[in-house]
Formats: sequence, structure tokens, C-alpha cells
Amino acid sequence: MTYEANTPEEYIAQLPDDRKIVIEKLRKIIKKNLPKGFEEGVNYKMLGYYVPHSKYPEGYHCNPKLPLPFINIASQKNSVNLYHMGIYADKELLDWFVSEYPKHCKRKLDMGKSCIRFKKMDEIPFDLIGELASKISVNKWVTIYESAIKKNK
Repeated sequence: MTYEANTPEEYIAQLPDDRKIVIEKLRKIIKKNLPKGFEEGVNYKMLGYYVPHSKYPEGYHCNPKLPLPFINIASQKNSVNLYHMGIYADKELLDWFVSEYPKHCKRKLDMGKSCIRFKKMDEIPFDLIGELASKISVNKWVTIYESAIKKNK
């Protein structure tokens, strides 16, 4: 499901009531724990947390007009998804998250390369998501991103 919105508030307003509660809670925990320098907005038709052009003028290599993405939250048809680019780019962070997840949730981890899917809204490990959001600063994320881009060129 995609939503047309220009602000996080517009995005959330379009959600079904049960999803509003979950997305607002995820938003709050991410904003509370995210290191300074990231900005919040809507990108890729999802709630997004990214490195603004003022801190990284090059933007995202796929579309330099867009800021460098870091975390996105989306309400999909069958799940709420958290996209964390740091998990995709940093094996040590991925290993940490995979080992911590069972300590916070009984349900098996449902994950793609950067996507964590939550199908049971009452089993989202909010504290773990907050800790995950806190693990990478803006400068560290830019360094990881640039090193990955240079490897692939």
C-alpha cells in the first residue's frame, strides 16, 4: 500500500486506526533514539529518516536529488515494515540485531536485506528498534555508505 503525503503527519493521517498507533509509536521511539543530524520527512512514499543535503550534498546515488536514506517506516498490506539501510550495509550491525531479536520477541525474525517485517502489531520490539536507531551517527552512516559505493564502482 502506498500513501501520497508530504509530511509525516499527512502519512499517518491516512492510515487505518490500528496502524496509526503502531506507526506513531515507531516514529516516537526512532526520533527519541536517532543520533542528531538525521532529519525526518516523507521519502519513497514512506516515513523517512535521512541525511539532509545540508550535511551530505551528494544525496543518494540512485537519485542525487533525494537525501541519503537511513531508516524508513511503511504500512504495507500485511505488515508494518522497517527499512534500515545500516543493517544492509554493516554486517556487524546485522549480526548484532539478529542475535538480539530473539531476546525481545518470541516470533521468528521476518527480514530481507534491509527490511524487517512485523505482521503482529502487538509483538513489535519497540525498545530494540530504539536501540537499533541509536547505533549509527550521521558521520558514521556517510562513511559506511561512501565506502560501499566506492567498492561497487
